[in-house]
Amino acid sequence: MLKQSLQQKLLQKLSPQQIQLIKLLEVPTLQLEQRVKKEIEENPALEEGNDNYEDEYQQEDDYQEDDSGDEFSMDDYIEDDEIPNYKLQASNYSKDDEHKEIPYSEGASFHEFLRNQLSLKVSLDEQNRTLAEYIIGNIDDDGYLRRNLKSIVDDLAFSQGIRTNETDLFMLLKKIQELDPPGVGARDLQECLLLQIERKDFEKESVKYAEKILRHHFVEFTKKHYEKIIKRLNISRDQLKEALDEILHLNPKPGGAFSDPSAANVHAIIPDFILDNNNGKLELSLNSRNVPELHVSQTYADMLKAFAKDKKSRTKQDKEAITFVKQKLDSARWFIDAIQQRQATLLLTMNAILEYQYEYFQDGDERKLKPMILKDIAEETGLDISTISRVANSKYIQTDFGIFPLKSFFSEGMQTEDGEEVSTREIKNILKDCITNESKSKPLTDEKLTNILKDKGYKIARRTVAKYREQLDIPVARLRKEV
Repeated sequence: MLKQSLQQKLLQKLSPQQIQLIKLLEVPTLQLEQRVKKEIEENPALEEGNDNYEDEYQQEDDYQEDDSGDEFSMDDYIEDDEIPNYKLQASNYSKDDEHKEIPYSEGASFHEFLRNQLSLKVSLDEQNRTLAEYIIGNIDDDGYLRRNLKSIVDDLAFSQGIRTNETDLFMLLKKIQELDPPGVGARDLQECLLLQIERKDFEKESVKYAEKILRHHFVEFTKKHYEKIIKRLNISRDQLKEALDEILHLNPKPGGAFSDPSAANVHAIIPDFILDNNNGKLELSLNSRNVPELHVSQTYADMLKAFAKDKKSRTKQDKEAITFVKQKLDSARWFIDAIQQRQATLLLTMNAILEYQYEYFQDGDERKLKPMILKDIAEETGLDISTISRVANSKYIQTDFGIFPLKSFFSEGMQTEDGEEVSTREIKNILKDCITNESKSKPLTDEKLTNILKDKGYKIARRTVAKYREQLDIPVARLRKEV
């Protein structure tokens, strides 16, 4: 039996403009530059640079499209306050000229570096070169091939129409693993370290033992069961120490040099904000140097103006052209507005963070960093917590005492025995200092770290200490032990 019923639902849908703004909020300055360039390439009605046709257009009469009934006028695109350009810098942008831009290299990317070596060092026919380059494309930024060869075989069949097998791909992978940096193309840490140790001088006893440890006793090595290794290899403690020293000098992330800001061939961090401290007065500016000035295309505005005058002889093709031109102009206008809203939102959020953490930003003393969560800044700005999260993610601020990710200023709080509220970041710094200065032969357990914190006035549970230690990417005491 068919039954009908009437229900009311309240739904909130985001407009395309809101979705565009949300996406723009998430990207940092360097990626925003690429995003703007992509938009310019895709929309001919959006142009880069400063145009000078401020007084060229006069107000036009509104006119209505015959097929859609959608009214629009030239004022929508050429209002006086938006011409000659849509400037995209903060109001105090001129102060940025006093700063040196943080440099970044235009060198080859990691994958380009591998492909260039492949061309020079390995002789392959056209199909095998295509397969090898596809494998390289699947290597991650750390230098690992984390996808199994069977999945790559399937991908090649479906996406490229190329039939191959795991054996052929494995042979090509072995050739890729001969490229620099040593360890590249490994499928796990053990293989990565073995690929590197195999390039060492096996005349050295320490290298021979290091290779045996990695190949036959890797589990014991990772768990630091050194006594078992000594017994199974029948070596002395000094010989073990020399072998471990060889292993510890290997690189667990061979591709990391290409994502390390200190490396020569990669992009460094470009700060989204710049903070000046002028005799105690904090002055914030938005780094917009990598964002070009944008304006609506004069050519497209001229086209719409011409269509507006010639209504009587308009053909079907003309109407289609009108729709296309208007769509592109609307899209350009929306993008410019979204960029402006993005920058206004960034400044609003960062100013609220500055006000909340004013004492900390005076000199960078982390003891002055107050507990602060996303909700605190959301309440200060009137923005949603999700918006604050998007702003804080992947954004950096340049200060007199260093460059910091915004998310590092957010932390929960706890009270000391004296009732003073402190940031959990302060507690993590104490943990980090304790572990840095511990005896490597007898590292501090979580229980001992808990007692140290209690002696300093921080009443904290052992499980919480373990949680903070894990958040700092510090292993348990057993795995920190050294010979």
